[in-house]
Amino acid sequence: MKIDIGISADDRKAITEGLSRVLADTFALYLKTHSFHWNVTGPMFNTLHTMFMTQYTELWTALDEVAERIRALGHPAPGSFSQFGALASITEEAGVPKADDMIRQLVEGHEAAARTIRAVFKAAESANDQPTADLLTQRLQIHEKTAWMLRSLLE
Repeated sequence: MKIDIGISADDRKAITEGLSRVLADTFALYLKTHSFHWNVTGPMFNTLHTMFMTQYTELWTALDEVAERIRALGHPAPGSFSQFGALASITEEAGVPKADDMIRQLVEGHEAAARTIRAVFKAAESANDQPTADLLTQRLQIHEKTAWMLRSLLE
């Protein structure tokens, strides 16, 4: 069925391509954060274990919000490891780094997600797509705040 929500098909395509990259970065960061939650050790174990759980839970919820926005714009949301791997700017961690390196990697991941989000704003704003711009603003605030909190642990 034709979609007539006041955003052209070309604009919806451009926006969903950007949102697909946001979704992939969110999934990569979710997976890394959850793995670090399982595998963290050391004197800050309890603090980091709890913090990482809060963060991966928030990221898990965000996955659904971003994917549903892609669907509302009329496109399929990527949902496979291969698709996410091709779209994500955040690299995976195959090993178990020390706690400080986990924190550094998560700071870098949240900063990368923020950069990805910022790159999608132009398409959303030029198409007068306020729901996407609102979603991006919310996600950006969370990634920047989380990166700041994690950076604070390294000082």
